[in-house]
Amino acid sequence: MNSAVMMLERTAARLGDKTAVRDEWEKLTFCGLRTRALSIAAGLTQARGERKGLLPVVVYLPKSADAVACFAGAMYAAQPYVPVAADIPMLRLQSILKSLRQGYIITCPELAGNLEGLELTGFTVHLSQDLRACPPDDVGAMTRLERVMDVDPIYIMYTSGSTGTPKGVTIPHRGILDYARWLQETFRFDEKTVLGNQSAFYFDNSTLDIYTMMYTGAEMVIIPEVLFRFPAKLPEFIEAEGINAIFWVPTVMISVANSGILAERAMPGLDKILFCGEAMPNRQLNIWRRCHPKALYANLYGPTEITDVCTCYVVDRPFADADPLPIGLPCRNMGAVVLTEEGQEAAVGEIGELCILGSGLALGYWNAPELTRAAFVQNPLCADYDQRMYRTGDLAYVAEDGLLMFVGRKDSQIKLRGNRIELGEIETACKTLPGVENGCVLFDAEKQEIVLFLQTREALVLRKVNLELRKCLPAYMLPGRLVCMEALPQTPNGKIDRVKLKSTL
Repeated sequence: MNSAVMMLERTAARLGDKTAVRDEWEKLTFCGLRTRALSIAAGLTQARGERKGLLPVVVYLPKSADAVACFAGAMYAAQPYVPVAADIPMLRLQSILKSLRQGYIITCPELAGNLEGLELTGFTVHLSQDLRACPPDDVGAMTRLERVMDVDPIYIMYTSGSTGTPKGVTIPHRGILDYARWLQETFRFDEKTVLGNQSAFYFDNSTLDIYTMMYTGAEMVIIPEVLFRFPAKLPEFIEAEGINAIFWVPTVMISVANSGILAERAMPGLDKILFCGEAMPNRQLNIWRRCHPKALYANLYGPTEITDVCTCYVVDRPFADADPLPIGLPCRNMGAVVLTEEGQEAAVGEIGELCILGSGLALGYWNAPELTRAAFVQNPLCADYDQRMYRTGDLAYVAEDGLLMFVGRKDSQIKLRGNRIELGEIETACKTLPGVENGCVLFDAEKQEIVLFLQTREALVLRKVNLELRKCLPAYMLPGRLVCMEALPQTPNGKIDRVKLKSTL
């Protein structure tokens, strides 16, 4: 297969009348998804005009089955798709369009008015409902797909840049094709699998749900976003909808565990529980494991510059609350190496920068060659031929058993009064404290002070917190300031919003 949409072709031929994806408003069978995607592709191709080269398809729609059809439609049109949020700030959308330079925008009547006032030169705007009305063109789509190579881009996903300008991470078809096969082989997803989608489509975790559905014939249920604001209601929905597999960010899993609902309402059908995007604290993971002891649990790791994930650890033993949870071993056709600051391979137990190699690497950043060259570099351990690797900026080490252990961000390593400190180590320790539901540690450079943000139901006192932390941390790592909150702010992806917390320093 040279294009990821060929997975949909094969599954539609095998399971055409089976439900592929459903949301609050509609459900699409595999044949229905294919037909709608072919119509969208036909409409986009007719609107191409005299424009040359790749024309990225910006999908500016609510999170829905229709948005998934638009992703497939872009692939049938032999173009990469660009998912953006329905509530994206217009200045950010304008920055993305400036980066893309040309292409299509698919939207709906409810959102189309937001585009007024934007500079849209090089782009044509289409309503999804108009594209769906176009006659599907099987022959034209297959002719276009014959020219697609597996190294061509399948999607461009925009992530925040250190300069304040969004960066368009460009993933090739081969990354998704490899990833989908690895997922099926590792977790035995099949047509009986019902995936409960949590991640926004502009967040790469969503690719597990979308392409597992296309490759295996699994059903994808888009969970209403409002339910994640009321975690105690999620088990009822999961049970009612027959969901048996989830891939969520840890913050959401933490909220569900902290709500106490897991002890009250069992989800006997839920047998695969995967998580990625942040460090998962063992305290809340252990709550899940006690309430659902027969389920498979897996800790996955991967930055956006990789095809979703690149390492995996299937949780196969108990962990104490304060123990670190491994991120495991590289996935199929992926490699990982921990490098010292001198560019040498770190010894066992030695902390260094985690660098990733393999077929899942992004092609680079769209229209940003200098940023691409800085992040995707030659592997210094390979002198015989060109071998690209991605410098993640994450710190890790290899444990005695060969498993990778995540430490934290390279930019979260600080030096305070001559001591080198990993803020992630403090976070792990604080999440084991009695009464703490979640936590985040930041450094106030101006005041030279470690600040501890804790999600608690009752106010805590810094002196007493530090007395507990001194059982596992040296004195120089103890926080100098404590902020207790009913709930830590979250990004739209469901992660802790560190930028918002930093603005309060």
